Amino acid sequence: MFVSVVIIGGHDRMVGRYKQICKKHSCKAKVFTQMPGNMKGQIGSPDLMVLFTSTVSHKMVKCALEEAQRSNTDVVRCHTSSGTALEEILAAHVH
Repeated sequence: MFVSVVIIGGHDRMVGRYKQICKKHSCKAKVFTQMPGNMKGQIGSPDLMVLFTSTVSHKMVKCALEEAQRSNTDVVRCHTSSGTALEEILAAHVH
């Protein structure tokens, strides 16, 4: 069973690495490092939302949290946006 994960924030150059890590944990990932115009419509209803708080705008966080609340999604906030941090989050939250 695949778990859907939305990652908000992080570094542009790490998008491929984030997706690779998610795939390793049998997760399907959407990564938003920048705020697209229709982000609300693109988030969907993921099982888990990861917010990399050090690299994301307040506007993006607000939008993401509204969508997470609407779809009753678990949210994990992390200050560092490293691959290791994502590995630890997925290890703890994806069974």
